Amino acid sequence: MKIISDKAEALRKLQEKARAGGGDERVKARAKTGKFSARQRIEHLLDEDSFEEIDLLRKTRAREFGLADRDIPADGVVTGLGKIRGRSVAVYSQDFTVLGGSLGLAHAEKICKIMDLADKTGVPVIGLSDSGGARIQEGVDALGGYAEIFWRNVQSSGRIPQISAILGPCAGGAVYSPAMTDFVFMVRGESHMFITGPEVVRAATGEECDFDELGGSDAHASKSGVCHFVANSEQQCFRMIRELLDYLPQNYRELPRVKANSDDPKRESETLDRISRRAARHAFDTLEVIREIGDGANFLEVHQDWARNILCGFIRLEGRTVGVVANNSKVLSGALDIQASEKAARFVRFCDAFSVPLLTLVDVPGYWPGREQEHRGIIRRGAKLLYAYCEATVPKVTVILRKAYGGAYDVMSSKHVRGDFNYAWPCAEIAVMGPEGAVNILFAKEIKKAADHEKRRRELVDEYTKQFANPYLAAQRGYIDEVIEARKTRPKLIRAFAFLRNKKADIPRKKHGNIPL
Repeated sequence: MKIISDKAEALRKLQEKARAGGGDERVKARAKTGKFSARQRIEHLLDEDSFEEIDLLRKTRAREFGLADRDIPADGVVTGLGKIRGRSVAVYSQDFTVLGGSLGLAHAEKICKIMDLADKTGVPVIGLSDSGGARIQEGVDALGGYAEIFWRNVQSSGRIPQISAILGPCAGGAVYSPAMTDFVFMVRGESHMFITGPEVVRAATGEECDFDELGGSDAHASKSGVCHFVANSEQQCFRMIRELLDYLPQNYRELPRVKANSDDPKRESETLDRISRRAARHAFDTLEVIREIGDGANFLEVHQDWARNILCGFIRLEGRTVGVVANNSKVLSGALDIQASEKAARFVRFCDAFSVPLLTLVDVPGYWPGREQEHRGIIRRGAKLLYAYCEATVPKVTVILRKAYGGAYDVMSSKHVRGDFNYAWPCAEIAVMGPEGAVNILFAKEIKKAADHEKRRRELVDEYTKQFANPYLAAQRGYIDEVIEARKTRPKLIRAFAFLRNKKADIPRKKHGNIPL
């Protein structure tokens, strides 16, 4: 019995040493900066007492450059399984107190093992990144380790949700794994992502920039679009991850779970009536429309600070998750540009991959014009959203709130790209272009001949508006299934999505399409 007891005690000591990371002093030093340790982060993210660690005693086999004499507890990364709100997840958390969280081969193999388990069992995987990058001492083995992770990111894409939280530095090749995951979280003042750091940028280009300006959370949330959610603290970041997962399924074979809901499915909205009456002359707050439609006025917005002319995010209708794409007429009049097209396309493809129905709220005057947009590739990059909607087979319901002009009408989940139910408010305007532009082209000679050019132009605009700038011609053609009172939008959508719940779509047999990247 004593032999067994001694062995158990030896095991406990090994475990304690591995769990200590870089030691108390380094952990305390990081705590003073407001950062949690790698293990504390997992504790805050997961349900209490749900974490089961894997590969605690794993260590590098590399011996060069002094590694043989270094103690590298858990090889600088904590990996395992746990639960969030009762549902299983896989998680890894890099430990900056151990060799700066640098990634060597064993470190990468631990992450790969947990990713493989997540994919096999159909559970989300969450990576908490805090690393100085590749472990220089391990050379090409470290680079190969990164590539193994990248390969798994791609294989799991569309199969299980992948979430990245950047909780420190993330530089060089390390940024590509988060970039290929579904959602990226960053913490203001703490997170940094970049291919090359400020010093390299200065040496190569002469540009002066600091860490935040180059790769901080605000830069990636508002300019590059790499970051989907920004938190003000690590605690808030973990709460946001938990909230997001609540809207998502465990994997592509399952549906998001239904939440208890007390909001009346038959609730009508005076607010939407008021908005529709003013819509012909005034831009309106599309966020207000979304919240009026969803259960409990809740809307989890994705990419809140990037490409504000289009809004993407999640609501619930009768407790069921619905993805929302909506033009925001308060920014660029809701027009589609390069960034808005790419933002919405990625969101549409995520929803389609994970069986999340799509609601599209349309108020679009067209594509944003200009030489810069054309030269930067609005044709190719704008086509991404069209491709995404055409490719999507989940239930698709569209409501034209106000403007739907030109090719952008087609793109925004129109009947022609296989919207299942397409509705319009009475104030909707569906045409090749706005009345003013159309009249200037169609009646240019007549206006020029008139004694009072401006008066005749206004008369023609009014006539054109009455005849064409409305939803009724499209309804006569069957392109709009029903013109609905704005106040009845919520109950109408709930019934539509309920009817579509068992929708099945035949997908053409092929390896994959070739989206215009």
